[in-house]
Amino acid sequence: MELEVLVVPGCPHQRLAENRLRQALQGAGLVGAGFTTRVIADQAEAERSGFTGSPTILIDGRDPFAEPGASPSVACRIYRTPSGPDGAPEVDQLRRALQAADDTGGGV
Repeated sequence: MELEVLVVPGCPHQRLAENRLRQALQGAGLVGAGFTTRVIADQAEAERSGFTGSPTILIDGRDPFAEPGASPSVACRIYRTPSGPDGAPEVDQLRRALQAADDTGGGV
């Protein structure tokens, strides 16, 4: 499983997303899995990456939290969580997305 966190320079939610992803990996029993963080610096790179806001978490190149119709953009992103709007998905949301990808052999 390939995991990547995409962020804009200076993203205020980068650490939150990375910490929650680490917790979700542990909760999903994927302790040995790691991830990379990549900075998206301009609109052209956002379009090439399908980046719809910072932070974006990709599992095997796919965004399990993609909003239909969202356009690529170098901007901040707000997630819908059970606790309300937040700067990153909650740990349980991430864990479920990781388990779904692991159960299907990749992708979501």
